[in-house]
Amino acid sequence: MVCLIGAHTSAAGGPHNALYEGQSIGATTIQLFTSNQKQWQGRALTEELLSQWEQALEETSIQKVMSHDSYLINLGSAKPDLLKKSRHAFEEEIKRCLQLNLSFLNFHPGAAVDSTAEECIATICESLLLYEELLADSSLTLLLETTAGQGTSVGWQFEQLGAIIDKVSKHIPIGVCIDTCHIFAAGYDIRTKEGWDTTLKQFDTAIGLDYLCAFHLNDSVKGLGSRVDRHAHLGEGEIGIDCFKVMMTHPKLRHLPKYLETPGGPSYWEGEIATLRRFAK
Repeated sequence: MVCLIGAHTSAAGGPHNALYEGQSIGATTIQLFTSNQKQWQGRALTEELLSQWEQALEETSIQKVMSHDSYLINLGSAKPDLLKKSRHAFEEEIKRCLQLNLSFLNFHPGAAVDSTAEECIATICESLLLYEELLADSSLTLLLETTAGQGTSVGWQFEQLGAIIDKVSKHIPIGVCIDTCHIFAAGYDIRTKEGWDTTLKQFDTAIGLDYLCAFHLNDSVKGLGSRVDRHAHLGEGEIGIDCFKVMMTHPKLRHLPKYLETPGGPSYWEGEIATLRRFAK
């Protein structure tokens, strides 16, 4: 089995460049932005870009590619104008992912800026159900990212994600991407194997382990339960390196694709990927 480890690589100049950057750091999977994550207007994928993408996929043999949607999108917004823009931008993101034949589209569930968490979750469900026809018969799975619980964001409690999945899973392909920094900041102690086993039991009860599809790998600058999202290099934060050793050997975790989002960039990721691969042996 190929050990699927990678990072969020740069698609500057075209999405194919994210694949080549991944190859240069020893990645076997990558995450990328298909368009500028800080703009509402998405990039159109030309036939030339799609051709370059297919060629790069063949040359790099990179698998299970994941997109991360725009940070502007809030599928749970209580503001009609923002919700309309968010839903349109998310639809365009899905279309780009389908054009690239990606495996996953990762997204932050939403934020309850002018509503309760329950109202926000209900709006997220309504938003996601709009894409049932678009996603029919596709190989793309939408992944709810666990959040740190910073500000008004929802998705920091497994029960919140479980509520969304319960409403939409019969209609669209849906799953979860666990961010290690985020769940630690949200209060889930994953520093040891015992901690991971407890956390996975909680996940299974609230959501179901069949819905766990991928990981973002990050240590945390802030402590357990801080609800502050600050990424650190693996082993250099409050989580510690043992967490990641466990992940690379745990029978319920080792096979799942893992994407680094640590702050150092490609020069750091190359070493972190090599370290993770050593842990897996």
